[in-house]
Amino acid sequence: MQEASLSFIQKNKAVIWFLLTFFGSYILLALVYELYLSLGQSSVFYPEFITHIVALQSEQIIAFLGYDTLLTKSLESPAMLIGISGEIMVRVVEGCNAVSVIILFLSFILAFKKTWKQTLLYIFAGSVIIYTLNIIRIALITIGICHYPQHTEFMHGTLFPTFIYGVVFLLWVIWVRNFKKPETNE
Repeated sequence: MQEASLSFIQKNKAVIWFLLTFFGSYILLALVYELYLSLGQSSVFYPEFITHIVALQSEQIIAFLGYDTLLTKSLESPAMLIGISGEIMVRVVEGCNAVSVIILFLSFILAFKKTWKQTLLYIFAGSVIIYTLNIIRIALITIGICHYPQHTEFMHGTLFPTFIYGVVFLLWVIWVRNFKKPETNE
């Protein structure tokens, strides 16, 4: 029995290592993020720094595209409100800042770690891509709601989450296909 367990572990060592690394790094990073959130309350950046900056940058993109925008703190909930032409269109809450998506991306890349240099560069580049696309996503949802309010749920609940998670999946595929460890002859 013990020999069979040892044989199973040896045969599946790579899968077990992947799962331990993925879930271990995900849990650790999620706990660090939760700690950040519990300490992140500030009178300057509401509701906390990352969400505040994401809302600010999203509003700046909308303004750059020629819309009369407004950005304000929500009085009812920990959120930033973005509006167009004086009408509030969206609430940007902590879940909108893409940190949890970046943690998921990062955990997968760490589980398929190559050299530290390649891994860290890809994590940095992928995180920048995800963060940037998330800001554009919020801007496009806001503009979309302004013009097509009847499609709010579809845009927020289906279209844009599919897009952002699709990009993460594509980044994973690129990593696995193009950054394989050199095979060793054993």
